[in-house]
Amino acid sequence: MDEEPRWLTWVRELQAMAQTGLTFARDPYDLERYRRLRAMAAEMLAAGSGTPLERIAALFEQDLGYPTPKVDVRGAVIQGGRILLVREVGDGRWTLPGGWADVNQSAAQCVEREILEESGFRARAVKLAGVWDSRRQGADRPHPYTIYKLFFICELTGGAARPSVETSEVDFFAPDNLPPLSLGRVNAAQIARMVAHERDRSLAADFD
Repeated sequence: MDEEPRWLTWVRELQAMAQTGLTFARDPYDLERYRRLRAMAAEMLAAGSGTPLERIAALFEQDLGYPTPKVDVRGAVIQGGRILLVREVGDGRWTLPGGWADVNQSAAQCVEREILEESGFRARAVKLAGVWDSRRQGADRPHPYTIYKLFFICELTGGAARPSVETSEVDFFAPDNLPPLSLGRVNAAQIARMVAHERDRSLAADFD
């Protein structure tokens, strides 16, 4: 996978330093310096990504406490050699059902909920197959946060295909004939690994 731009790594580090400082510093002069550092990180991200500065600044300002990676969960459901994908309303491309992990739920509960909400199918998580840093997996757009992506092998337990407010279509695809993928969420190599884990449940979880 191509490496992300160096400036994006600097932005994340600057934002993390600023957020840590704003969490623990007490001196008013130090707090002002950390606010300026956060503003610089926002300005750099806006310039590099083309995203409006106001949007990024608001995103940074809502984060409190010690900075830690975000967690994204994805569920791989394979039936008859075909894998379940949903079409995202946001970009019109396809992905494994999933999204941000929620508080007060385990990672397995989160992925089961996401599958139900986005596809209409009920499923049970049976295996953690991959834990990947999105920066090293070919994400197609810059993101201000470090993201850990957790991939689960899941088995259907009921339900029926039903789009949602986030998804416009639900379908199963052969792994060698995938539709255009939403690369910020999943890529072909990750799907291939999920197929391998489905075929051999004894494989150890992948990680980077």
